[in-house]
Amino acid sequence: MGFNIERVDKPFVVKSPYKPSGDQPKAIEELATRIENGENDVVLMGATGTGKTATTAWLIERLQRPTLIIEPNKTLAAQLCAEFRELMPDNAVSYFVSYYDYYQPEAYIPQTDTYIEKDS
Repeated sequence: MGFNIERVDKPFVVKSPYKPSGDQPKAIEELATRIENGENDVVLMGATGTGKTATTAWLIERLQRPTLIIEPNKTLAAQLCAEFRELMPDNAVSYFVSYYDYYQPEAYIPQTDTYIEKDS
């Protein structure tokens, strides 16, 4: 059983009335250089409201590479996804929330002779 899924090779484009400013151009260039030189993981850190989302969008545009962004909670993930959809309206922007922590496999603890039933 196969799926015939058409791949759309559309360039990543940021649509914004703003341009990178302040520390953003330097951050974009430094992160892009590190990735192009083979680093697999890079981190952009900054205080709230400093333009990390826009900087990341411009970095994606500069590199033209699909990107995985990880957020620590569902609320921030949804907010970030909405911001990226606004910045990159012609590109696919999706988010996934894992519920892995709600699954409890069956377990046995020999020290206490305790059996824990599976809970899903």
